[in-house]
Amino acid sequence: MPIVLFEDRGVDHLHPVALGRPAFALTCGGYRLIDLIRSTLGDLPIAREIEYIVRPHLRTLVPLDFPELRPLDANAGDPAVDNTLWISARTVASLDNMQALRALVLQGQPGYVQYADSVAAALVPIRGPIATAQLAPATVATYFNSLGVPQIVEPQYALSLLEYPHDLVRHHQSCIRDNLAHRLKSGAYRQLSDGLFVADDVKIGEHVVVDSRRGPVVLDRGVQIGPFCLLAGPAYVGHDSRLIEHAAIKDGVSLGHTCKIGGEIEASIIEAYSNKQHHGFLGHSYLGSWINLGAGTSNSDLKNTYGQVNMEYRGRKTPTGMQFVGCFMGDYAKTAINTGIFTGKTIGACSMVYGFVTTNVPSFVNYARSFGQVTEAPVEVMIATQARMFARRNAEQRSCDIQLLRDMFTLTYEERHQAGEQLLPEPLSL
Repeated sequence: MPIVLFEDRGVDHLHPVALGRPAFALTCGGYRLIDLIRSTLGDLPIAREIEYIVRPHLRTLVPLDFPELRPLDANAGDPAVDNTLWISARTVASLDNMQALRALVLQGQPGYVQYADSVAAALVPIRGPIATAQLAPATVATYFNSLGVPQIVEPQYALSLLEYPHDLVRHHQSCIRDNLAHRLKSGAYRQLSDGLFVADDVKIGEHVVVDSRRGPVVLDRGVQIGPFCLLAGPAYVGHDSRLIEHAAIKDGVSLGHTCKIGGEIEASIIEAYSNKQHHGFLGHSYLGSWINLGAGTSNSDLKNTYGQVNMEYRGRKTPTGMQFVGCFMGDYAKTAINTGIFTGKTIGACSMVYGFVTTNVPSFVNYARSFGQVTEAPVEVMIATQARMFARRNAEQRSCDIQLLRDMFTLTYEERHQAGEQLLPEPLSL
């Protein structure tokens, strides 16, 4: 009886942060969904085998990055007796959701749980013939209805899903304390001082201030903290990351592994291998992997009117219901020195940003709109840049990493050319 993590067409609304990764690998509250499932449901027989359905351009990458998972095999198992727990890859990585999933499994009756117009999870007696298609939310519900399984509406089985990028920050703030408490139960950390928990080989410089009144500070193995830093919980720093001197981490920050961080960060998520090494403010934001913010880069996370922030996603205005909303950056994006990012902006994958960011930025562009220049960034330049970045971190540039960039470039063509900008091809320079 396996688990199937499935991406549906709702993942498209998570652009650009889910462009280069499966939705179950987005970090929220210090955990990726796949990691929290294994940590909280791993004792159940159903979790011994985890399968997945992902978008076509990720099908080569996922088996290499997640070798313990396998693509859904619709022909495996005995359809007469096997139960399968289907979980939306957009499920928020929170303990509340994990408790609801556990309850769904233990009650043992087939059925599906809906969130808005999407199927969030289902317990069904067969795996079924839908593995070959990317699923629209309506298609998923129709499929489960065709199996004769009912919708489950009891509150104890309710689940929350990510609908838009800003939901990552919203749910991150509400679940990080509980998620960190769960992480500490693993026994991999020792309490160094009141509210400060460290794994092996952590190095902390002099005159570091720890404020744990709102939650713990958790430093994973190999983390280095420079002198004169502020660490205000709840906060999590992934393994082998480094905070330079005078860094201020506060009010709910989650840093992935192998990051270099400086300046002030508040209520934000940064994925693995990204750098914000210099002074500047980052607040209520999400940064993907392999991002670099130039010195002095800052974003706004509050409107001058103190009103709620509306995001624009693919030309449509979407209310967030949030007063504090920063920026959301896809993998491999870069900013130049002293870049200023306005409230509630998205920056596409593999884009280079200069000056003031007053609009959303498409993927694969050189964006200097305040200087009258927006040009397309050739994919070959990004491939060469990727090779240099990987070499600096002793990471192998695999053929699937190169192909992912090519696929991302193709997938975002319309995004660039419908952005209302005069996109000019930039001379190829490697």
